[in-house]
Amino acid sequence: MGRVAELAGVTVRTLHHYDRIGLVRPSARTAGGYRAYSAGDVARLREVLAYRQLGFGLREVAELVDDLSTDAVAHLRRLRGLLLERRDHADAMAAAIDRELEARAKGLKVTPEEQLEVLGARLYDAIGGAYTATRRTEPRIAAQILDALGDAQTVLNVGAGTGSYEPAGRDVTAVEPSAVMRGQRPAGSAPCVAAAAENLPFQDQSFDAAMAVSTVHHWGDPVAGLREMRRVARRVVVLTFDTDEPGWQDRFWLTRDYLPEFAAVLAGFPSLAGMADAIGARTEPVAIPWDCGDGLFEAYWRRPQAYLEDQVRRAVSVWTRVGPEAEQRAVRDLRDDLASGRWKERNGDLANLEAADLGLRLLVA
Repeated sequence: MGRVAELAGVTVRTLHHYDRIGLVRPSARTAGGYRAYSAGDVARLREVLAYRQLGFGLREVAELVDDLSTDAVAHLRRLRGLLLERRDHADAMAAAIDRELEARAKGLKVTPEEQLEVLGARLYDAIGGAYTATRRTEPRIAAQILDALGDAQTVLNVGAGTGSYEPAGRDVTAVEPSAVMRGQRPAGSAPCVAAAAENLPFQDQSFDAAMAVSTVHHWGDPVAGLREMRRVARRVVVLTFDTDEPGWQDRFWLTRDYLPEFAAVLAGFPSLAGMADAIGARTEPVAIPWDCGDGLFEAYWRRPQAYLEDQVRRAVSVWTRVGPEAEQRAVRDLRDDLASGRWKERNGDLANLEAADLGLRLLVA
């Protein structure tokens, strides 16, 4: 027990407490009769300590590690998802602190309320709250998704967020790992399960269809998540992004001219062909209308002034992922080019387009 405590970075007293409450009990014995931990005990302890470091209470930890439907791999994927969520939260806090530092450097007053929002519990809620202000169902994209769903009556929405694109008149079940997002789902929306795409807590072929909209790039293992969707549903419909085409970064003027760091955000993201092959899907291009009602990253391709608005950027994870320095530079350069007319010189032909293909793709299996 002393050796395990040393390796795990906890006290022997902690291990004794876990043993006493039945959370982690050493199941082996040494030749001298002392309690010892088997490999399985150590694996359980690792899960317990990881969940504890993420802030879960002992009762919650016990429920998680005793979940018979979750194996070691599923626990690792769940832990990875929680860690990524915490990382995004930390990135958002850092970005908020950078904005306050910039404000203070300019001699601007920062109120006590703003200071508390930067470091307090409301920060992530405020950032996530931007989704309900600018991220909503775009009817023309929704129509394409609905057509792909066909006559499916039971629908699982994976990575459901605040509930956009959930089809009316169907029996919908939502899956969303983020408590912040779950808390923003409107009253009367579909029931929402706290789970990750890579480990869906449903039996095989439980649903007529499973859908996922603009969420795959947030998953720890996109291919595993897609295969899980294929396991639990007879049809799969996924709105994602195509990075297969050579020079794909140049499709959109924002990434081409102002935010080349966007390519790094999708580094390691599976190819569209690879994701399609994993679930036997066909692909459909999804055009973005010039007046798109869903404030996704590419939505304002014909309305460049929108990217100068902080509220618009806060509702898109890309800006947090590239970091405040890249964001501030991109906004500054875009503002200058709009003022000088340079943006219009480069992109004036967009004014005649009603919709644009900027890489959004629908996988239908």
